Amino acid sequence: MNPKIEKLIKMFARLPRVGNRAATRIVLSLLADKTGKANQLAETLTEVSATIHPCAICGVLTDAEQCEFCRDVSRQNGTLCVVRDMSDVWTLEKSSVFNGRYHIIGGVLSGVSGTTPADLNISGLPSRIKNENITEIIFALPNTIEGKTTANYIMSVVDDNENVTFTELASGVPLGGDLDYIDDGTLTLALKGRKKL
Repeated sequence: MNPKIEKLIKMFARLPRVGNRAATRIVLSLLADKTGKANQLAETLTEVSATIHPCAICGVLTDAEQCEFCRDVSRQNGTLCVVRDMSDVWTLEKSSVFNGRYHIIGGVLSGVSGTTPADLNISGLPSRIKNENITEIIFALPNTIEGKTTANYIMSVVDDNENVTFTELASGVPLGGDLDYIDDGTLTLALKGRKKL
């Protein structure tokens, strides 16, 4: 195989949830296409990577100084949903069940992968709680040991603020489950039936 094509396949295969077989199909499809999709993809990727960045407040990807959620005053209702990554924000937004603000932490604590609190976007949470009058933190983290450990760590970091209630998604989120794989109806029930920690 041509080393340039092989390099491109390896780059695609490193993306989350894209294995070597899918990466090969994507690359070969782009290279065989005569309509210019490969060039359009390259141009768009260059433009997006140059202009999109995490919001300084919450971590949501944006092309402005603050994301649309942090700018939206109607979302300043005292609830803050802590999620692992941007895909969790999109999943919750698609379900239209949450109308507060988000805080992306960028992963979960894990001894296996060596992810520590310093690797995550947690240190700014206490000041957000104070500055935005947060009264409830909803944990929408994976229903795994790592997700529970991360939630417990966050509670210990902000525990000195007695006015904050900590909740998590209710039943319907399977053990070991990610938000990406949960249908809108189940996610709506899980968020509306959230339980206090």
